[in-house]
Amino acid sequence: MPGMQRLLPERGECGKGYDTEIEPGKSLWQRVQAILQSRQILSEEETILFSPERRFGAPQTILPRLRQASFRVVVTDAYKRTCAMSGSHVLHVLDAAHIKPYAKGGDHAVTNGILLRQDLHTLLDLGYMTVTPEYRIEVSQRIKEEFNNGKEYYAMHGSTLKLPESLSFRPDPELLQRHNESVFLS
Repeated sequence: MPGMQRLLPERGECGKGYDTEIEPGKSLWQRVQAILQSRQILSEEETILFSPERRFGAPQTILPRLRQASFRVVVTDAYKRTCAMSGSHVLHVLDAAHIKPYAKGGDHAVTNGILLRQDLHTLLDLGYMTVTPEYRIEVSQRIKEEFNNGKEYYAMHGSTLKLPESLSFRPDPELLQRHNESVFLS
């Protein structure tokens, strides 16, 4: 649409658009333009960093999580290469998600993992989704409140997680309970 700009004035209104020809979009857009015109966007050093000739930054040292690749293989096999929530079989977008994060002392045990599509993994980690100890999917109302969307996710609310056939590979109910109590945004 001509004149329509995507302006995000505050946190919690993410995804909301304003027409820049009428209020409040018009004054918001004028404020943005004034701010941009009043300062130099990139310093000379930053301009060099973003030049087309420069393609790579300085080398960095990272500490890989040991046994992460094995964890991914075991969880992926346990769930038969299928997202436990959506049923997706697109392997390139499936992650072995930790129920209790590895960074917070969680193990690379298959019972601490669920195979999830990447967006669902992110929502689980951020507390917008959870799985009950009875393996029911719950979706926080905060998605709608904060982002004014989430229909695809709310369609999963109350459904049962697709579980590994082997009982010994299923998510640990105690870890799920902990996630419900300490991470999930109810």
